[in-house]
Amino acid sequence: MTKDSSTSISRRALLGAFAATTLTAAPTFSNAAGFLRGAGDIRRIKMYSGRTGEKLDMIYWIEGEYIKDALKEINFFMRDWRTNGTVSMDARTVDIIAATHNLLDVNEPYMLLSGYRSPATNAMLRSKSRAVAKNSLHMKGQAADLRLGSRSVGQISRAASSCHAGGVGRYSRSNFVHMDCGPVRNWGA
Repeated sequence: MTKDSSTSISRRALLGAFAATTLTAAPTFSNAAGFLRGAGDIRRIKMYSGRTGEKLDMIYWIEGEYIKDALKEINFFMRDWRTNGTVSMDARTVDIIAATHNLLDVNEPYMLLSGYRSPATNAMLRSKSRAVAKNSLHMKGQAADLRLGSRSVGQISRAASSCHAGGVGRYSRSNFVHMDCGPVRNWGA
């Protein structure tokens, strides 16, 4: 019996179709430090937005390849909620977020406080706080501000820092951690 190539579905196509949908239960990836070096078959991100009420639980990378439709959903989810503006989020930032979550060994989704910020939103926030950078990586889609109810700012920042993959800012008084894919650096208390 021969396979008809027009009706057969490859494993990769099936996984791609499956992963592009929001999932409630999915395999997790192994050791996050190895994961950032390309190990593992699956990468997943799990967040919710307190501003919009939206939830995201998505496999966005399978067997060495990013899933374009999943990244588009992540871009929309991480949009500037004030302007509804979107940008292509840097996949390196998404990887850092996912690896940190895995290292923390939690099932709880992150609360996304800020992903992409339009220049107008960044300027408005900067006028209210000295902690907002003039040339913030948020405006390039390279940063996110996140919190977990079950983990402290210190725990989250230590896990993010252990990835050695970008900037990690501790904002203990506001109870969130900034993660970005810029130069490796740490700040805050």
